[in-house]
Amino acid sequence: MFPEFEVVPAVDVQDGQVVQLVGGERGTGKAYGDPVEAAEQWVEQGARTLHLVDLDGAFEGERANAEAVRAVVEAVDVDTQLGGGIRTVDDATALLDAGVDRIILGTAAVETPDIVADISDGCPGTVLVSLDAKDGEVVVSGWTEGTGLNPAEAAERYEELGAGGILFTDVDVEGQLEGVRTEPIERIVDAVDIPVVASGGVATLDDVRALKGAGASAVVVGSALYEGEFTLEAAMNAV
Repeated sequence: MFPEFEVVPAVDVQDGQVVQLVGGERGTGKAYGDPVEAAEQWVEQGARTLHLVDLDGAFEGERANAEAVRAVVEAVDVDTQLGGGIRTVDDATALLDAGVDRIILGTAAVETPDIVADISDGCPGTVLVSLDAKDGEVVVSGWTEGTGLNPAEAAERYEELGAGGILFTDVDVEGQLEGVRTEPIERIVDAVDIPVVASGGVATLDDVRALKGAGASAVVVGSALYEGEFTLEAAMNAV
């Protein structure tokens, strides 16, 4: 997983459309059109991995954009990682069998940690545990519920359970195009030996460089790409 540093475009889907939320708040989204068109655009520009999120699934606990996700996976020939509404081993296995390369588990991993081991035992390296944090605390259910968990300590726990990597989203800066914070990434990178993927707040090429410098194996970028702050090619060349 991520043998070299990657810039990973986000294709977050709500009501069948690509949407970027601000600070993880429902109802703050700006729409950017058809998910397949967006995915194909990023692949044409050189993306090696796409980050897919069913936002309705993240908020409601049930996948609501399955058709849109399926269409994206079938349309592109790069790695895909999918999160949002995946709650059971059967859900995850079915998605992996359908062509998704990695499963992102957030709420399910917090509520039933053994699901990470159960999936990883049968499909090693396919689980990316999502640790989304507000004010230094892991949050779940579409970033609406606190858990009391410290991100770095939680990351260590999931590594022991077989997670292939950690996806850390800094919700406090997510979607705001105001820059990143490297300290949370550095703490998680220091805590584990598996890849750490950073997400949230990227606004400039310097942000991309900073996250790589903090030890991240990849960075997920959404709003900055959709708003044209920089191109995917420029971001890849920057690192």
